[in-house]
Formats: sequence, structure tokens, C-alpha cells
Amino acid sequence: MRIKEIIVVEGRDDTAKIRLAVDADTIETNGSAVSKDTLTKIKHAKEKRGVIIFTDPDYPGERIRHIVDQAVPGCKHAFLTRDQARAKNQKNKSLGIEHASIESIRGALQDVYELAEISESEIDKSDLLACGLLGGPQASARREKLGELLQIGHTNGKQLLKRLTQFQITKKQFEQAVQALQQEENDD
Repeated sequence: MRIKEIIVVEGRDDTAKIRLAVDADTIETNGSAVSKDTLTKIKHAKEKRGVIIFTDPDYPGERIRHIVDQAVPGCKHAFLTRDQARAKNQKNKSLGIEHASIESIRGALQDVYELAEISESEIDKSDLLACGLLGGPQASARREKLGELLQIGHTNGKQLLKRLTQFQITKKQFEQAVQALQQEENDD
């Protein structure tokens, strides 16, 4: 599988794992303090070939994603779930692309999202409350599972509505994902 866009990752281990999964070029941020030089490279890559931001599903990864997205609008986004990015060794608690399976990486890169300028969404805060995605004891776990189902990553309560809007998730897609979430909960 050949990826036309350049993939922004956090480090060398991520690059090595991605190259096992697909034929692609990467730009490494080398941590969450993304330098001006790195942002300049990413801007140039975006103009020439396009960019996919593919960072770890943890706080530093989300911070890098936000920094790059703010500096270089119009990038595409790929996400792994926390389970997909968890180290196989139980003693190692780290999350990262370098721990993901080849299949998970390929799947994430096939299902990239392009952010839209924030417009009106069919989904509002009352929908999130009604579905138990805000404020309840299980809200965080439900948001994490919803993020997996919609492949938009895990978010906190404040960011969920924004991400649903940015990725242009329709009310129908949202309702189908919530139904799938409820079905999983009933099966457990």
C-alpha cells in the first residue's frame, strides 16, 4: 500500500513501524515541543503532497496533533485506539504507534479524515447528554468507545462535539455508532 501524503509522526520508532506497514514518507516531530523548522517542513509537505497527522493516542500525541493542525490547517488525520497502540508486554504501560499491529496501522491510514472548517452540526450538546457521553459515571468510557467506532480518537467532553463537527460526522452516523455502543454494553 503506497501513501501519497507525508505522514507526521512523533519519532523514529513510529517511522520504522509505519514503513513495515505501508510505503510512505514521514516527518518526525521528535516530541511535543514541535520546532519551527519542523512546522516549516510540514507546511511545505502539505503544499506539495498533502499531510496525514498520525500521532499516539495519548496527551502528548493529541498536543502535537493540535499544534500541527493549528500551524498547518487542512491536514488529514489518522487515529489508533488506545487498545491498538498499547504495548504487548503487560509491564510496559506506554501507548504508541510503534506498538500497533501492521493491520491496525493500515486500517487507520485507509480511514483518514480531513477536517472541515467548523460549521453547524446536526449534533448538539443535548444529544451528547442524552446519550450518556457527558457528565455521567460512564461518560469517559463511552466517549472512548464512540471514538473507536467513529475512528475519530478519544476526546474529553469539551472536545467531542468539536471533533464530531470538524470531521463532519452526520447525525445518522452518530446515532448508528451510539446504537452499536449500546448493543456492546448490553452484550457485556
